[in-house]
Amino acid sequence: MTPNLIILLVYIALTIVFSLAAIVLFSKDKKLAVQGKERIKEKTLLFLAVFFGSIGALVGRLIARHKTDKKYFSLVIYFSLLMQIVTAVVLIVLAV
Repeated sequence: MTPNLIILLVYIALTIVFSLAAIVLFSKDKKLAVQGKERIKEKTLLFLAVFFGSIGALVGRLIARHKTDKKYFSLVIYFSLLMQIVTAVVLIVLAV
């Protein structure tokens, strides 16, 4: 196994873990909002989107119908998704 392939596999694993966390936290934050309880900080949700979890943030946002009106969230999530796709493509090319 080449070092580039190992890096690609680690990147994929991190993306999966952070995306699953983002889905769970966006859904949990929506539930907390409906119940009027203390919420998850926006900073935490955006952190997950920027660092490997943009796919999960997008999916969690759509599933929970949460933060969909916030333009800033849209901008951060879509830009992060674009950067993560570009990074994945570069890693795939290097691993081949």
